[in-house]
Amino acid sequence: MVGRLMKVNAYTTLDLVDCRVRTADDEAAGLGVANATSARENPEHVRLRFEADGQPEGVAAHVDELELDPEQARALAADLESHAAKVEAARSGEHGD
Repeated sequence: MVGRLMKVNAYTTLDLVDCRVRTADDEAAGLGVANATSARENPEHVRLRFEADGQPEGVAAHVDELELDPEQARALAADLESHAAKVEAARSGEHGD
């Protein structure tokens, strides 16, 4: 994406991830970047940032950002792990809730 707002380098969590941007009137699919970081010294929160390459017409390029305390970051990580296990099980033909 020309004019990317997020810095992408070897340390970026996910430098190419399939994404979909939805507005009330439009939808666009494409690639995006997702990155989790914290400050090097005295971090106060975990920052989760996302930038989509594909934008519906009229939606300016932007970065969505969450600032999570440690408990929120762990809750999100646990939920991601749970859903990842569910998808893996479905892909391998197992059944689960």
